[in-house]
Amino acid sequence: MRTRFIIALLAATTLAPAAAFAQASTATGAVGGAVVGGVVGGPVGAVVGAGVGATVGLAAEPPGEVVTYVQRENTPSVVYKERIVVGEPLAETVELRPVPQHTEYRYAVVNNQRVIVDGRSRKVVKIIQ
Repeated sequence: MRTRFIIALLAATTLAPAAAFAQASTATGAVGGAVVGGVVGGPVGAVVGAGVGATVGLAAEPPGEVVTYVQRENTPSVVYKERIVVGEPLAETVELRPVPQHTEYRYAVVNNQRVIVDGRSRKVVKIIQ
């Protein structure tokens, strides 16, 4: 039991810096899944958790052409007093612009950050730095 705890602790310690610097949902999903899986199921749980987390993260990640389109567009920035967090919705006061060919996504430039959101829920999917 002690060995499992030490392995889980080492995995969490090793993967924590990656979680801090990860930008993509896939990476954070894999890291988060590995840490939780490691704590719950030991080394095998860490491997399974990483795979599940990466799969869930990949499903949430917008296609590359959406990111490219949003980066190219010359859209004025709006001021937003709330904190922008992936997974949280943007207020109705923020105007969302459509992404051609990908109607499920919308975007806005908020506080000089480009933000991709889910068009139905207004939840932030990705923040482009």
